[in-house]
Amino acid sequence: MIVAIDAGAAAGKSSVGRRVAEALGLPFVDSGLMYRAIAVLAAELGLDPEDEGATGRLARATPIRVQGKQVWAGGRELTDRVYDAGLTPLLTRIARTAAVREALVEQQRAMAAPSLVMAGRDIGTVVFPEADFKFFLVASLEERVRRRAAQYADRGETADPQTMAKEVAERDRADSEREVAPLRPAPDALVVRTDDLDLEDVVRLIVDRIRPAQR
Repeated sequence: MIVAIDAGAAAGKSSVGRRVAEALGLPFVDSGLMYRAIAVLAAELGLDPEDEGATGRLARATPIRVQGKQVWAGGRELTDRVYDAGLTPLLTRIARTAAVREALVEQQRAMAAPSLVMAGRDIGTVVFPEADFKFFLVASLEERVRRRAAQYADRGETADPQTMAKEVAERDRADSEREVAPLRPAPDALVVRTDDLDLEDVVRLIVDRIRPAQR
């Protein structure tokens, strides 16, 4: 059973996906951590993010493992570095690179056996277009900024709400307009508007949709 959960920046896909996977007894993969890992390594190596040959070779040569909120790349744990807010500009440029996406999609598909829940931006459209269940989460910019600020607070960090709103909106624009695997709901995805729902409500809605098939 493959469950795809897609959404834009700060829409809650990782938190929802993790809880859905726990409820269903399935492994969970946050695909965004894989792109973050490549961005960290590219920064270390001083690669030009516009050099598709170099970043693509890096992605193809780097096996990535994601377990919960932890991520390893090439055998090195990068968990403490992939959540760095300063990574966002580089991440946006890395994530729109066709060669990087092709390499990471190949790794993501290899994780599918036999079942999993995967969250990202192109899981239901590109990675697993034949997924058994597809969900696309949406929320207002204001609500997503509030959620992102709460994530920062949980890590003991602070951020200016106006700056954060600009960053979230810019990431949405970049993800939606990129030529390769643009952010959009799959035609057969259930679109879930989450502004007036808490985390448990969203998880329950998704799990209740899946459980009959799981039985």
